[in-house]
Amino acid sequence: MTARAASFADIRDTFLAYVREIRYATMVTVDRRNRPRARVLLPVWEIVDGRPVGWLAAYRTPVKTAHLAGNPHTTYAYWSPRQNAAFVDGVSTWADDDGSRRHAWDLYVRGGPPGVGYDPVHYWRGGPDDPQYHVIRIDPWRIQVVRGTDLRSTIWRAEDGG
Repeated sequence: MTARAASFADIRDTFLAYVREIRYATMVTVDRRNRPRARVLLPVWEIVDGRPVGWLAAYRTPVKTAHLAGNPHTTYAYWSPRQNAAFVDGVSTWADDDGSRRHAWDLYVRGGPPGVGYDPVHYWRGGPDDPQYHVIRIDPWRIQVVRGTDLRSTIWRAEDGG
């Protein structure tokens, strides 16, 4: 059974609980021939003006760069052995400005949501100014949460439809 959420607020607590429980997400992009590529990463999340915004600290690899340049639409899939799952469809773009880099860094350190994150200095010793540290901003247009106990599913879709 799938229900529609009238607003993100309807699934906010469940989504954040699943992100806290699962932590790591599989990020899926597509290449220029529309073939999928998956990798496991740890995005952090915040709520801005009632909508989810994700941040992903990442190395700017040639594959990820080419995929996002060709098609910024991505999916992030969270799954737990308890069968709880969340699927985030969104637009992922490099956020290279100093403000975004610092903001994402701080969100990783404090946790977004609390309990999800890490100290990025373990990977980028130069801090948010490290030349190897890059940030991807995730703007979801659709999020689905699935409860493992009965596979009940609820979908939120942004009003602008992405």
